[in-house]
Amino acid sequence: MTVREVAVEAYRDALPALVASLVGGLLAGVVLGGMRPELRAVPGLLVLIPALLATRGNVYGSLGARVATALHQGLVEPRLSEADRRLGAAAVAAVSNGLLASTFASVVVFALLSGLGEPVAPLLSLVGIALVAGILSGIVLTVVVVTVVFAGYRRGRDPDTLVGPIVTTTGDVFGVLFLLLAVRLVLVLGGSG
Repeated sequence: MTVREVAVEAYRDALPALVASLVGGLLAGVVLGGMRPELRAVPGLLVLIPALLATRGNVYGSLGARVATALHQGLVEPRLSEADRRLGAAAVAAVSNGLLASTFASVVVFALLSGLGEPVAPLLSLVGIALVAGILSGIVLTVVVVTVVFAGYRRGRDPDTLVGPIVTTTGDVFGVLFLLLAVRLVLVLGGSG
């Protein structure tokens, strides 16, 4: 294969996912732009959002890479099976890591803003928001990542080129959407700043 053929194939595989990522990022921005009242009601949330979104990308990008590698090595089949404990363990580890990282980010944001004398919502509110959003987005991201990697692999696509843009898009869109839902839930339960 020539360099040109490799480049054309790479763009052919990645371009649709990158376009979807761009559109998804814009959609997430629209949702985030509509969260002004929630951002005012929960001081410190704006500082927490980038950490939560980055956590989703890192954790579920790793999940996608693990699944793609397992497919390439023949350790898992590109279909769901109750007998496949590796895939289930990887999914549980990803969700657990996401929740742990989200909790840690909430504590750091609270400590940092408190130390700087900036207004910040109660720690329990920040942690509650991070956990609710983390659980909901973790479930969706796990399903989307595994589905896309398996479907891409079965269609002869390299799952490694799909994982990054798909995780970014899904993580941003559902991450912000579930963050909005989590903030509203915490505010209804009385966890305002």
